[in-house]
Amino acid sequence: MKTITTTLLSISLSLMSVLAQSQSDALKALIARAKALEIDTPYVPPPGDALEHYASGYAKIMCSAVFVTGLDPAFASENVGYFTAPYAERARLGTPRIDRDKRAVHVKMPDGTVRTAVHAGSQGCITLPIGKTELLFKPSVVRPNLPDPKVTPWPMGDVLPPTGLPAGIDKAKLQQALDAAFDPVGMTAAFVVTYKGQIIGERYGENITHNTPLESWSMGKSLSGTLLGILIHKGAYTLSQPAPIPEWQSPGDPRAKITIANIVHMSSGLRIIAPQDPDYDPKGPYPDHLYLYTGSVNSFHYAATRPQQWPPGTVGRYRNTDPVLTNYLVRLAVEKRKEDYHAFPQRALFDKIGVRNFVMDTDPYGNFLTQGYELAPARDWARIANLYLQDGVWNGERILPEGYAKFVSTVAPAWAADKRPIYGGLFWINATGNYPGPRDMYMMNGVGTQRVFIAPSHQMAVVRLGHYKGAVAGDAALKRAMGLLMEAVPAGQ
Repeated sequence: MKTITTTLLSISLSLMSVLAQSQSDALKALIARAKALEIDTPYVPPPGDALEHYASGYAKIMCSAVFVTGLDPAFASENVGYFTAPYAERARLGTPRIDRDKRAVHVKMPDGTVRTAVHAGSQGCITLPIGKTELLFKPSVVRPNLPDPKVTPWPMGDVLPPTGLPAGIDKAKLQQALDAAFDPVGMTAAFVVTYKGQIIGERYGENITHNTPLESWSMGKSLSGTLLGILIHKGAYTLSQPAPIPEWQSPGDPRAKITIANIVHMSSGLRIIAPQDPDYDPKGPYPDHLYLYTGSVNSFHYAATRPQQWPPGTVGRYRNTDPVLTNYLVRLAVEKRKEDYHAFPQRALFDKIGVRNFVMDTDPYGNFLTQGYELAPARDWARIANLYLQDGVWNGERILPEGYAKFVSTVAPAWAADKRPIYGGLFWINATGNYPGPRDMYMMNGVGTQRVFIAPSHQMAVVRLGHYKGAVAGDAALKRAMGLLMEAVPAGQ
């Protein structure tokens, strides 16, 4: 028996070595391909010191946690929002000062500089530029134009039908999935499962309800693409047209060839540094990818003024320039139509599908930062997921272009060329089976294991939101839960 065990261990280690070598070779090939296509343009790192950007992120995260989610400050500083405010850096910055009267958070740096984030109502929490005490735009008050959710049936309200589970659903497996998702170490805050549009499973963490807006991070990229899709359906744009970014309109500017599809496919080719780059060096400059959150600048202009690194549509890279420019295109089209930019998401999307508690943050200039700065309840994300399951139609009204769901869930050409069939149109794709579920499943993904799964073959949507500190354990718990859900809700019913 000992010999057999030793042999099996040896085989396992050998397989792991082969897999590691294969992954290393694939990474080298990915980097080499990009180098071969690279255009000789300069890289200029973001201005400012990294610590001032961490302080900006910390102030904003704490502002949202306290004034939007309603978390205790001590809990928030320990458990949420590490992406733009790394946990290790928080000790260098000290305890944030919460000003509840002025709805502001102040974070002092070691040199005495203070970063301040203010709660701007409908525009969420915004970090001010250093030395500024006022926003550089006038905030708008945006309220839902919807009936009382307490007396309105789901999905336009929050009243769930008193009926039991639909036929074919394995109740025991469903319960096991909910239990698995809530591994205490994973710090899951909200978990919602819908089948054929109806909620069949739902659970919340301590002090969290179905109305609590929670950190959602890069799931907002998919929302950005959704808002753009609405404008495409209205005739404002086509995917194949060159993106009409004002900064690209000078004669001979190579960026004028970037199409809207290139941007939505995360393959514009613009030069920045992102932590997700396969050749990222953590010892290098503060990444532009993060600066687009923390810089307290006009994020649209910053993204639009980055030079070209690769020809558009050739290399797929997960970089915030593209969803930021997606939001730029939304603002350009909405204002061209003489509509209220800040009210547009609520009027054009949220009011139509029953969303009341979605908070979209902006930069100090009023530009939506929904490449990842947004908070929403799990039920609201489930509503958006079901819009896609219905191919963009809600209550008989077409909101997204016909086939748009297929477009966003199809592998982007540049990512396919990179031999990474994992990204579509501001949505991730389960083509490699990273999560238990069918290959037609696609996802809104946010750092910290914020997830929305859309599984057309199962007619199912799954939302998982959690506190950032539990991300690693939460992801393992989520994978167990998804495996059980795939058994609980069979495909093709």
